[in-house]
Amino acid sequence: MSEMTLLAAVVPGLLRASARGDGHPVLVLPGLLAGDRSTAALRGLLIKLGYDARAWDLGRNCGPRAIGTHGERLQTRVDALAQETGRKVSLVGWSLGGVFARLLARRMPARIRQVITLGSPFMDSGDATNAGKIFEMASGTRRDDRGNRAMLAELAAPSSVPSSAIYSRSDGVCAWQVCREDAAPCRESIEVYGSHCGLGVNPSVIFAIADRLAQPEGQWAPFEPPRWSSWAFPAPGHA
Repeated sequence: MSEMTLLAAVVPGLLRASARGDGHPVLVLPGLLAGDRSTAALRGLLIKLGYDARAWDLGRNCGPRAIGTHGERLQTRVDALAQETGRKVSLVGWSLGGVFARLLARRMPARIRQVITLGSPFMDSGDATNAGKIFEMASGTRRDDRGNRAMLAELAAPSSVPSSAIYSRSDGVCAWQVCREDAAPCRESIEVYGSHCGLGVNPSVIFAIADRLAQPEGQWAPFEPPRWSSWAFPAPGHA
């Protein structure tokens, strides 16, 4: 059963079980070559849970061609949303979208409430993703060029913004090892069962996102799966 089929079957129960929101803005960033249509289901559920979930409105995610050579178009989008709502913005980024979300957290921490990444290879400095060549074609850049090397170096710098990295060992596109956080305060990794292309519609992922977003601002604590959820969240340290 695909993640989308499963989601359609469990939506009522998922909405009842998930934490409710406080109305703060959540910007959802799509993955490589995807656009806002790919995140529509996730945004729709977040709206029902009480968030001001927004599309990124930058077309298909073709890397620098979408966000600007230096990320300026995406930074402007976040800045405008924060000014419009008068609140910090939470960022939920799928795959490459999560890489960009982490980049913004380092550049504009005063605007960002927290970052949640879905199968995002932000720790990759080589060939840990099967989408590398697609990224080069879509972005018109090489992974090892000056701009991308600078971005990777920037991602390695510490950030004060709380972040949650959701990943799956059965991802199939990105090596799960480079989609996890290093242990540190206000950083965590959450493992789920699922595929890379299904993370944005995976019920377990959506449950975890809702739990993370529902935390009061400034009161971040690590994710604790509920007792009934062993089928959804692998036990820490499993093989």
